[in-house]
Amino acid sequence: MSSARFLVIALAGTALLGAGACAPLRSYQGYVVDADLVNSVQVGVDNRQSVLATLGKPTLTSQFNDGEWYYVGRDSRNYAFNDPKARSQTTLRIRFDAAGNVAEITRTGVEQIASINPSNKTTPTLGRKRGFFEDLFGNIGTVGAPGTGGPGGNGP
Repeated sequence: MSSARFLVIALAGTALLGAGACAPLRSYQGYVVDADLVNSVQVGVDNRQSVLATLGKPTLTSQFNDGEWYYVGRDSRNYAFNDPKARSQTTLRIRFDAAGNVAEITRTGVEQIASINPSNKTTPTLGRKRGFFEDLFGNIGTVGAPGTGGPGGNGP
């Protein structure tokens, strides 16, 4: 009787551990948006220094000019070893004019996330397809062959 009771307790414990392993994992990455601070930045009033003092260092800046700052924050969820899925994302883009004053403030969300699916985990290339053994033994006899420019060849 005690072994049956022990078996039931062990199975219940295993079920609880298994259910706990399937709990969703939540992660937040990037800039933590404070609505009061973001709303305090105004077009035509603030400049780079005041935005930096109010919101802090941007997540990223424009690659081609220093005219745009981006503050990005993402809330993601996933189960066990699955890839994380974005639940929400806030992207705050602040565009500056040539004088360094705030010209535009744009907010976007999760709709701007691009989904990229790789194709068969290989890069498509032009040319003929070679097999494993052709790659391995394909250069045998080409070193020093006439026209290759090697030690025994008549290179250009």
